[in-house]
Amino acid sequence: MSIIDEVEALRRIPYFATMDSAKLKLLAFASHRLQLPLGGVLCREGEPGDAAYILLEGEAEVVVKTDDGHDVVVAKVPKNAFIGEIAVLRNVPRTATVVAASPITALKVGKDAFFQLLRDVPQFALEVMRELAERLEDTTDRLREAQGRLDAGK
Repeated sequence: MSIIDEVEALRRIPYFATMDSAKLKLLAFASHRLQLPLGGVLCREGEPGDAAYILLEGEAEVVVKTDDGHDVVVAKVPKNAFIGEIAVLRNVPRTATVVAASPITALKVGKDAFFQLLRDVPQFALEVMRELAERLEDTTDRLREAQGRLDAGK
């Protein structure tokens, strides 16, 4: 995939849809392209949050370990998703492992490049906030549903 192809792929992702071509080229150039087979690990729970990832091709699963050591899939990650930004923003270890559910192509955006984007592209920062707010709302809804099931079982 050439830089031009990566720029076009980035433009299809809502986070980057309104970003000008020059900034998209810089992002593509500053990122490291990864290709993983089915079952390949993009990042592991507990590792430092040193980068975010843009899933250009394929799908992934977000997996967490339970207290008894079992792996549980807690989310599916579709093509064109931007993931891993929470660990970067909070400067904390990864809270989950991301595993390729199909062969994937991803761009690894290092912490410095990610923060530069947040500073230089206000629309990108707004998209990140919007996405994080949607995830929080979804998580809150799921917690309410779980609490309702627990309360019904008492």
